[in-house]
Amino acid sequence: MSGDDPTNRGVTSIVGPLDAIWHLGNFILPAIGLGVLAASGAKLLWRRELAAVPWQRLVRDASLAGSLVLVAGLVVFRQDGRMLTYGAMVLACALTLWWRGFGPGRR
Repeated sequence: MSGDDPTNRGVTSIVGPLDAIWHLGNFILPAIGLGVLAASGAKLLWRRELAAVPWQRLVRDASLAGSLVLVAGLVVFRQDGRMLTYGAMVLACALTLWWRGFGPGRR
């Protein structure tokens, strides 16, 4: 019994398929939620300027940028949920919306 690890009492390290889907969904959900809210807010605030840009394109690009930042934060910090990662996600989302809505990527 002296070789037992006291920090792993009865906990299995195998994640089932349903658990994996939930973990992945909860990992990506902040980026998708921020993309939807930010794109919707941008379309409401700058209705005339963004009339030619489809809402779905803004959501897709902002969510993709946020997701890439979350993955980069996971790789760099080796854990999820760091405030610096979430701040970078907000910045990436804002820059992407500017790029697609007002910048050179508008076309």
